[in-house]
Amino acid sequence: MNRFQFVADHQARYGVKRLCQILNIARSSFYYWKATAPDRAARDAADAALAARIRGVHARHDGTYGAPRVTAELHDRGERVNRKKVARVMRRYRIQGLRLRRRVTTTITDPAATKAPDLIGRDFTAARVNERYVGDITYLPVGERGFLYLATVIDLHSRRLAGWAIADHMRTELVIDALAAAERTRSSLAGAIMHTDHGAQYTSKAFAAACAAAGVRQSMSAVGSSADNALAESFNATFKRETLQGRRSFGDERDARLTSFRWLHRYNTVRRHSRLGQQSPNAYENSTRTTSVTLAPAAY
Repeated sequence: MNRFQFVADHQARYGVKRLCQILNIARSSFYYWKATAPDRAARDAADAALAARIRGVHARHDGTYGAPRVTAELHDRGERVNRKKVARVMRRYRIQGLRLRRRVTTTITDPAATKAPDLIGRDFTAARVNERYVGDITYLPVGERGFLYLATVIDLHSRRLAGWAIADHMRTELVIDALAAAERTRSSLAGAIMHTDHGAQYTSKAFAAACAAAGVRQSMSAVGSSADNALAESFNATFKRETLQGRRSFGDERDARLTSFRWLHRYNTVRRHSRLGQQSPNAYENSTRTTSVTLAPAAY
């Protein structure tokens, strides 16, 4: 209870002047507070109603959205509300999006392997669709000791997940399957750049051959520099943060595969991306070109 409310509750018995003196507040301040009570009540009611709508958006997106994406969702529904107000109401009602946690690296390099030059130079943009891609592998903890592995291929123009594959191993076939899925999505990858880290899967002769067959030019980050493939690592961190949601691991392999498939599909079709003006990758591509493409089936 604040001091003004205490005075209001006890003024009939003790008087406003005496209570204000005891509590060291100006009587004019108390009377202003009392006069503006209806406005505060109206604001509180409006905040409560907005909080209910925010919770609806929050729940529909598995509790992952923070204020920027919630605001964009409300705008799409025709509600004119600014991000600062959404953030304030979320803080007031303790509605929180998921926050980024540190990522555990799984890159295993082969010192003897042939390295490709860095054709990206930390410029994670592309002027057109199907021009530049980044790829990476992340692990999916399953049960107490098990793991699955996810390989991804992401378009730097639209941030679209063009190809992906999940397997219970990190052999080179995993990244080749993801590249093949991206090729099916785009029909052709000829002339595109594929940027990765120096993991043994990406420096292998088999992956180099798959890239050559697809007409893809390989690009590689510096050894030990996560910033040189930051976009792919950021994607992996977001994926695990929003699928695990604080859990140590997926319950079992089926849980891991189904949850991953659902999130990866939502990432392309629904999940808003701040760099894309709070559009999903598919919506962004559709807004910048006339032909639409669909996500290729994942390799299992």
